[in-house]
Amino acid sequence: MRKKLMGVLWGLVPILLALLFTMVVLVIVGASPLEAYRNILLGAFESPEKMADVVAACVPLILCGVGMCVTFTAGQWNVGVEGQIILGAIFATWVARNLLWPQVPVLTLMVLAGILGGALWGAVAGLLKVYGKVHEIFGGLGLNYLAQGLAIWLIFNPWKPADGATMSGTDPFPGPAWMPHFRHLRVAPLAVVLTLVAVVIAYFLLQGTRWGLELKAMGKNFRSAFTLGVPSTSRLLIAFSTCGGLAGLAGAIRCSARYGRMIPDIAGGQGYLGLLVALLAGYRPQWVPLIALFFAAVGVGSPRLELNMQLDSSLGGVLRTSVVLAVMLVNGWRMLRARQVRRAVEEAA
Repeated sequence: MRKKLMGVLWGLVPILLALLFTMVVLVIVGASPLEAYRNILLGAFESPEKMADVVAACVPLILCGVGMCVTFTAGQWNVGVEGQIILGAIFATWVARNLLWPQVPVLTLMVLAGILGGALWGAVAGLLKVYGKVHEIFGGLGLNYLAQGLAIWLIFNPWKPADGATMSGTDPFPGPAWMPHFRHLRVAPLAVVLTLVAVVIAYFLLQGTRWGLELKAMGKNFRSAFTLGVPSTSRLLIAFSTCGGLAGLAGAIRCSARYGRMIPDIAGGQGYLGLLVALLAGYRPQWVPLIALFFAAVGVGSPRLELNMQLDSSLGGVLRTSVVLAVMLVNGWRMLRARQVRRAVEEAA
């Protein structure tokens, strides 16, 4: 019990440090920290519409964060999630534009196509890592730019609207290809259900299966895991594909539930934010929804700072980034302290 309590307290330290840092920034610019935090909270939760916006913003963050928990567990920095979101959206858009079916089958195929597109793009990153010896960071970033270029080419060429291509994207999808929203709110219940199912499945796969144990072994020491008989190559490719599939699902949801079309910036930086979510969650899927809720609430509530206090809404980004930096600093200090204690015990023995 004492150990769990200490873990909770250490988890609160980075948040307190981040709040302290942003308070200093606000005081320097002559603003009230309490008023700023109050505006962010009200901007995110003051009405059912705002709360629905927060939930809708959570969905892609959770999917990307959970996906990266899988690759992080295997010791891989899959930063190609942005491209995997885009490929999922491209595959889903193709279904929406070409299969004029009733709502249930077309949405089912859009979801499956999004997962397939993201999984294939994730597998490419894995193949580059395994057989091309390309580090996953460089391979992922390159694939992100390639996916972005492909999306822009499609929107401005074969998929351009009849009245000419614009940055607003393709023509709106047919009605059956739109995910139904809850009443007048901008949240799709189907998207929320799919996201929660993904969290539960990822949790049990990583915690209660041999596959999850093998990924953890690879993350601790890849060479030793291979020596002990773990089929590292296949497990690595499956991990990349799993992460890509979840990101592709996020892309399908964004183009079907949020925009109702394919737009050039369909990823919207969700992959990079998902990376921060996974880091803060400690690569544990069960904590991803809570961290994503914080990120989404700050993102939705921050514009109120500009409206009510004449502060730049980017202050919300400062708050989110400072939390990440504080977590890294605290974890680094704890690791250094544990190493010093261990060394002292060894010397005393």
